[in-house]
Amino acid sequence: MRKSYNAIIAMVIVVLGLQTENAVAQQDAQYTQYMYNTLSINPAYAGSRGGLSILGLHRSQWVGLDGAPRTQTFSIHSPVGQSERVGLGLNIVNDEIFITNETYIDIDFSYTIPTSDRGKLAFGIKGGAHLLDVNYSEANPFQNGDALATAQDNIDNRFTPLVGVGLFYYTDKYYLGLSAPNLLRTEHFDDSENSNDANATYLARERINYYLTSGYVFNVTEDFKFKPAGLVKWVAGAPLQVDVTANALLYDKLTLGLAYRWSASVSALAGFQITDGLMLGLAYDRETTALQQFNDGSYEIFLRFEVLNKPKRLISPRFF
Repeated sequence: MRKSYNAIIAMVIVVLGLQTENAVAQQDAQYTQYMYNTLSINPAYAGSRGGLSILGLHRSQWVGLDGAPRTQTFSIHSPVGQSERVGLGLNIVNDEIFITNETYIDIDFSYTIPTSDRGKLAFGIKGGAHLLDVNYSEANPFQNGDALATAQDNIDNRFTPLVGVGLFYYTDKYYLGLSAPNLLRTEHFDDSENSNDANATYLARERINYYLTSGYVFNVTEDFKFKPAGLVKWVAGAPLQVDVTANALLYDKLTLGLAYRWSASVSALAGFQITDGLMLGLAYDRETTALQQFNDGSYEIFLRFEVLNKPKRLISPRFF
């Protein structure tokens, strides 16, 4: 029974991406359209759009693979006050993987300092809650008699705090961000209470994820703008994640792009500015690893609604 239970715990730890004595993997949810969903990883982004911005995003990863990640994100942020130096935001992420469900709820605060006629530097901090659900019984359908895999051992809404920080420098054409969404090294899965064996304790700790993001807009012609962008994510003990993206904006309406995630996947992106305040975005990822034979790719869709304080023509070249 103990061997079966520990096998379940090990699988949960791998899919969650926690660090144990024997395993480390990716932790935070990943996004292909990260340039539009920056608030999820950097609190300094709050208020940078120049008005009220509301975004909803859904990602289904590795479609066709049982227990694959499914992520939903909702964010809302805006500058406040006449100077618009202060930004406030709310970000909610729900991440379902295998038998686990994680919910992140955080409030974002930013303060922006003009560094030149065009450039601005924002400092950000976020605070909130992480809620964890784990349903062990769903992971062990072959041993119904295993008392340790019953509902009484499930984890329901286990609360842990989270605190994150970030920097975000931007102009109308360029941005550079550095952030750590959660600085707290939370411990999970200490099951010593359920065992008479002191050596049976199975402990995992989250590691801090560091993000570096950047992008630039080239005005090729009046109706054609090209923006390369990149994201680098580093967490101790795990492989470096590097995303490189090339987007083209046509007639300030249609966005088309390609992306590559180092040693992981290639992606196609498309977006359409339906109205001045409403944008729809789509992305499809295809694995470049051996995992591609077990799934049909990953899909991502977002919808962004904005009420801007400045004329749209003044900020449209950014499209980030």
